[in-house]
Amino acid sequence: MAIIPIRTMPDPVLSQKSRRVKNIDGSIHRLVDDMLESMHAASGVGLAAPQVGITMRVVVIQLPEEEEIVLINPQIVRRTGEIVGVEGCLSIPGYVADVRRAAKVTVKALDRDGKETRLKGEDLLARVLQHEIDHINGVLYIDHLDSLDELRPVEMLQPEEASDPLAEY
Repeated sequence: MAIIPIRTMPDPVLSQKSRRVKNIDGSIHRLVDDMLESMHAASGVGLAAPQVGITMRVVVIQLPEEEEIVLINPQIVRRTGEIVGVEGCLSIPGYVADVRRAAKVTVKALDRDGKETRLKGEDLLARVLQHEIDHINGVLYIDHLDSLDELRPVEMLQPEEASDPLAEY
C-alpha cells in the first residue's frame, strides 16, 4: 500500500466527472487500499478517487469507530429531509462552510468484491456519502455555496463544531 498525495484546488481533476469502473480487478483493489491508507494518513473520514488524481467512480469512507466502507460506481437513489451542517474537504484544506444536504440517503453501489449493495445513511454518514459522491461527479462542497464568502478558516470553528469529524475533513 502507498500514500498517494491528495489533490487540492485548483487542480482540474477535481472538477471532472469520473468514469464508471467496468472491471473490479487487482488494480482497483490496490487503488482502494492506497486510498484508505491516504485517507487515514490525512485524518479524513472519506476520500474519492479524483482526490488522488484518478477519475474513476471509487469512494472510501471510515467514520470514527466504524468499519471501512468501499463503494464502486455509487449513486444516490433516494434523498429525504434536509439538514445544514459544517463541511470541510481534504482538497480545500484549512476552510469549512455550512452546507445544505439531504438528512438521509440511500446509495446503491458495488462493494470491493463486485457485489451489489445498498447503504442507508443518515446524519454524518449521509453527509459524507453525498460529499464523496459529489466528488466523483466533479462537484465540490463549495459549489453548493451561494458565495465563497461563506467559507471560514478552520480556526474560527465554534467549540461544538470543532468536535465534528467533518470539520477536519
